Amino acid sequence: MKFLDQTKVFIQSGDGGDGCVGFRREKFIEYGGPDGGNGGRGGDVIVECVDGLNTLIDFRYQQHFKARKGGDGKGQNRTGPASDAVVMRVPVGTQVLDEERETVLADLVKVGQRIVLLKGGDGGFGNAHFKTSTNQAPERAMPGWPGAERWIWLRLKLIADVGLVGLPNAGKSTFLAAVTRARPKIANYPFTTLHPNLGVGHVGQDEFVIADIPGLIEGAHEGAGLGDRFLGHIERCRVLLHLIDATEEKPADSYRTVRHELEAYGGGLADKIEIVALNKIDALPPDEVKKKKAALKRSIKKDVFPISAVAGMGIGDVLVELHRIIKEERAKAGADDRSILIANPNDLDRFAEFDDEDEDFDEDEA
Repeated sequence: MKFLDQTKVFIQSGDGGDGCVGFRREKFIEYGGPDGGNGGRGGDVIVECVDGLNTLIDFRYQQHFKARKGGDGKGQNRTGPASDAVVMRVPVGTQVLDEERETVLADLVKVGQRIVLLKGGDGGFGNAHFKTSTNQAPERAMPGWPGAERWIWLRLKLIADVGLVGLPNAGKSTFLAAVTRARPKIANYPFTTLHPNLGVGHVGQDEFVIADIPGLIEGAHEGAGLGDRFLGHIERCRVLLHLIDATEEKPADSYRTVRHELEAYGGGLADKIEIVALNKIDALPPDEVKKKKAALKRSIKKDVFPISAVAGMGIGDVLVELHRIIKEERAKAGADDRSILIANPNDLDRFAEFDDEDEDFDEDEA
C-alpha cells in the first residue's frame, strides 16, 4: 500500500434547482391557478472519518469532488428532487485546511465524524409561492441559489500512543519490527524509512499503537534530509521513545541534535513525555555500554534504558515503562479517549507496511 499524508483537492457543492412557472388547467375544473413547484436543494460536500484507512492515497487519483445540481420544480406543485451529497471518506487523524494551509477547518479524530464542508444551494421558488390575493396568476419563478466551491488541503496526522524519534540508523524500524507484527523496510543505510509506519505493541492484554517516522538530521526544520514534515504524525502521541545509537562516538550530541529539531518544529513535541533508550548495545562490550550509559545520563539528566532491538535485550523494560505512562495519560484524558485513538487496533498491522517505492508527493500535481 502506498502512503500519502497530504494532498490538495477541489470541492464544489451543487446549485439549487430552478423554480417552475406553471398553471393548473384541467377539463371541467372551473378555477385553475399557479401550480409551479420549487426547485430541489443542491448536493452538499461532506467529509467523513472512517475505519480501515490510514493513508490519503485515494485522493491522488481523484482530486475533484463535485455535487450535482438539485432537480428543477415541475407543474402540479411538484418540488424538484434534492441531490445526494458527495462524501469524502478519510482516515482517522485527518485535518482539513484552507488553500493557504494556515487555517484548520476540521480535525477528524473519531470514527464516524461527519462534517459538511460546503452546503448545496437552495432551490428557487416556483410561481405558486408568489400567489397572493392581489396577484393570483404570478408568472415569475426564481432560479436556484448557486453552490460554493473552493480548494482545500487534506493532511493526515497518524493516531498513535508512542512516537519513535532519533537520527537515521538509530534502529527505530528494527525496534518497531521487534515489538510488533509490522514489517518496515530495514537496511544499513540512512533514510531507509521514507514514510511513517505503524505497529501495535502489547503488554499483557493491553495494546498500544507505535508510530515510526523517518529519521531526523541536523537542520531538518530547514529542509535538510527529508525535512521535518513527518513530525506531524507524532504530534498526537502520548509519549516519545528517543532511540540513540550506542555505536556513536558521542551519543549525547545525537540526543541534542534531535531535541533541537523537535523544539524548532514546535507543535508541543518538545514538551511531551520522553523515554531515552541507548540502542545496539549488543555491538559493544558491557564495560563500554556502562560508560556510555552513565555519560549520556549525566549529560541529559534523564534515565537511560540500554537495549538491543536486534537481540531483544532490554525491550521488555522499555515496553513496561511505555505502558505505564500511556495508562496514566489515558486516565487523565478520560475513559472514553481510547475510542478516539483507534477503532480496532488489531487492524493496524494490516496497514503497517507501506510501499517505499512511492515517490514524494509534488504539490504542483494537485
